[in-house]
Amino acid sequence: MKKIRRRPPFQYYKFNRLSKRAGSLVGAMLALLLIIGALTSVKPTYRIYSETIQGWTSQIEGPSFLYLFSMENRLFEAAYPENITPPNLSTMSFQLATSLTPNDPRSLLGRELPGLDTYHGEILVAGEGTDYTNLPVESHPPLDVVLEDREAVDTEDEEPVENPSREGDAPSTGGRDVVLIYNTHNRESFLPHLAKGTEHAYHDEVNITKVSDRLAKSLEANGIGAEVLTQDVTQYARDKDMAPYDASRSLVSEVMGSNQDVQYIFDLHRDAVPRDITTTDINGETYAKTIFVIGAEHPSFEKNARLAADLHDMLQEKYPGLSRGVIKKKGNGVDGKYNQDLSENAILVEFGGHENSLEEVYRAADAVAEIFSDYYWNAEKVSGD
Repeated sequence: MKKIRRRPPFQYYKFNRLSKRAGSLVGAMLALLLIIGALTSVKPTYRIYSETIQGWTSQIEGPSFLYLFSMENRLFEAAYPENITPPNLSTMSFQLATSLTPNDPRSLLGRELPGLDTYHGEILVAGEGTDYTNLPVESHPPLDVVLEDREAVDTEDEEPVENPSREGDAPSTGGRDVVLIYNTHNRESFLPHLAKGTEHAYHDEVNITKVSDRLAKSLEANGIGAEVLTQDVTQYARDKDMAPYDASRSLVSEVMGSNQDVQYIFDLHRDAVPRDITTTDINGETYAKTIFVIGAEHPSFEKNARLAADLHDMLQEKYPGLSRGVIKKKGNGVDGKYNQDLSENAILVEFGGHENSLEEVYRAADAVAEIFSDYYWNAEKVSGD
């Protein structure tokens, strides 16, 4: 007699399916726990930090993110700059996948040419015409070249600083020097003021320190007391057998210890890129351009960068084209701090280049003093309130 096989009841199948799903869920949770455990137990060198993500996304320009956001929320379209063409998604994907940037030759050549990958400048705020092909040049000439005696010419008298709009009851720091100005590379000079045929733009008197003096005078004309570090940092570094930024750090720290009123610290330099990059025309007058350099190898560099970005924005509004922007530097071949870890209000400013005249640089110094004065008194007002 044929044996009839009974089918399991429906409840059996239902239980079997639930048990399989529960088993899969438990397995997935175990796998997730194993992955998390692996990530948290490996050495820090191999963990995925936000800096890694930043490295991937740093190849993409800021407006591109606004464009991506606007694809989900139309409100972001109003914030997208009108003068910038929306990005191509395939180009963005290519940049993320390859880390190659069209206007940054270092992204490709830096892997092939020895030494090129040491130029680790990153644009935080791009001024007019600024890209990775014309960033400031941080040169390191031999000390004997910097200290060589050279003849200076055409050192015409400096025009006096005037501020006729300043009234008698205008605010003042009351004799307190709240700004400290110094020059780590104090012998950086300007070729138009050196004898013809001079190849290296360095001089022991006609140099960037004159711009520091001019900036201090212009700040004082706006009611802000400023102290200029007068020591020859280059000679001091040689006598003490110290690196330039170590030497200036020692001198700046000494001033800060004796003057508790110092709130802002400016290190003035001049660039070494061609004149067409460092010069602009504003209302019929020629100005040397400025650019702010921020060292990123200390924890609070973003506060220094915020100050530089604010000053750039204010310059852009009143003197369009004067500021080339804000860049940060870190890595091999650069100092990385520029003594900016001494204060959250410390910045490095490049004034013009070796082909600019002092007259052009003085105009830039007056403009920066005017803008900074507005910034300072607004900050004081907010603090007082």
